[in-house]
Amino acid sequence: MKNTILAKRYAKALFSVADEVDAFDEYSKALKDFAETFKASAEVRDGLTNPVYPLDVREKVMDYLVEKMGVSGVIKNFLNLVVQKKRAAVLPDIAEAFQGLVDERRNVCQGTVVSAMALSADLKDKVQATLEKITDKKVILSTAVDPAIIGGIIAKVGDLVLDGSLKSQLLGLKESIKGVNN
Repeated sequence: MKNTILAKRYAKALFSVADEVDAFDEYSKALKDFAETFKASAEVRDGLTNPVYPLDVREKVMDYLVEKMGVSGVIKNFLNLVVQKKRAAVLPDIAEAFQGLVDERRNVCQGTVVSAMALSADLKDKVQATLEKITDKKVILSTAVDPAIIGGIIAKVGDLVLDGSLKSQLLGLKESIKGVNN
């Protein structure tokens, strides 16, 4: 919880700078790329967050990563500030919070649809249109396949979860039958 609040503070600060120079896409991509690198590499996480390393070593690690990624001066300064404040572990959360602010500004939300088998493009478009109508926002939809749900779909957009899976319906039926027998 504490990291989420902290991440939102940093994200809001960067968002206000991005708003001034209209650099939402650039900053969002840089943060997303950095967060993916941070999550994927134990060496990067260790190099930026391990308190055994002095601050100047962690700053050099960040400088190397920033140079390798080719990010702008503002993002470079922001990432260095996060390392100086010993908050590098929160960077993936900052990236997520920043993207949430950008999406909110653009009236967009991220959604996921889980199905037992791959959805056709037509069905995906219909689900997306329905979710856009429900949320009154543009929905960027990603799909996932989980055979464990047996059939139907589970749609998630923000806090909204619509579970139309056969698995949940069977579980509900099972509970109803148990309730009748008791």
